Amino acid sequence: MDIRSLQLFLHLATTLHFGKTAEAMHVSTSTLTRTMQRLEEAVGSQIFTRDNRSVALTESGKRLRSFAQQTLENWTQLKADLSCNSGELDGELKIFCSVTAAYSHLPAILDKFRLLHPNVELKLITGDAAMGMQLVDEEKIDIAIAAHPDQISNRLKFVEIAKVPLSIITPVISCQVQQQIMQDNIDWNAVPFILPEHGPARKRIDKWFKQMKIKPSIYATVAGHEAIVSMVALGLGVGIAPAVVVDNSPVRDRVLTFENSNKIDPFDLGLCCQRKRFDEPAIAAFFSMTKH
Repeated sequence: MDIRSLQLFLHLATTLHFGKTAEAMHVSTSTLTRTMQRLEEAVGSQIFTRDNRSVALTESGKRLRSFAQQTLENWTQLKADLSCNSGELDGELKIFCSVTAAYSHLPAILDKFRLLHPNVELKLITGDAAMGMQLVDEEKIDIAIAAHPDQISNRLKFVEIAKVPLSIITPVISCQVQQQIMQDNIDWNAVPFILPEHGPARKRIDKWFKQMKIKPSIYATVAGHEAIVSMVALGLGVGIAPAVVVDNSPVRDRVLTFENSNKIDPFDLGLCCQRKRFDEPAIAAFFSMTKH
């Protein structure tokens, strides 16, 4: 029985799904299965019941879960104590953020962190910002730059780093969309909109539509906000996207910000990690960079 086996076991005890745990923990399903079999041999008892449709913990599995949680907490604390005694942080941090955040908010944090902790290896993964919280919760990454949702799991820790307003943007080029927006009385129900698929931004947009009594004609929904600006620049519709995305877009000069944008509620952007890991030296040091 080793630390990695206990980590795999705890993840599986949470998901109760071999495929999901194998993917999240970067092992094959067969390797995960063999690891659980070795754990059962080590404890001398069956820890999971499994059929074609479901996986469940046995009573022995529940007792092993408590043991594994305590063991890993002790292991984490030991590493933290040893790291503090050595005077230098090391290890690895996997950080997730949107492409925009990678050059709008992350550099200021990374520059300070690298200067103080050069031995910590940083791995950056970019994607749809709305996925950040989920990836942290699933333990696929260590830290995410993400928008604060209306409801957040008590397993997660969130520290705000910025307020992000949302902008309504229209195309500069001469097109049908521009003609619709130039009317004295805009028929918003007829205007094609390009919106984010999901996430806190989409919820605020839907709230604004309701307040304005608009039944939007949605031309497209996209994962990630960067594509919204590009599609608006091509004249395909009116977009609603975070102002920071618009300001940092390579096609910024091909869109205009509509004056009613300030009527949409902004959202909180921040750092997110698992609450139980917040005091780990490398993670705590990374979060502390937001205070300087």
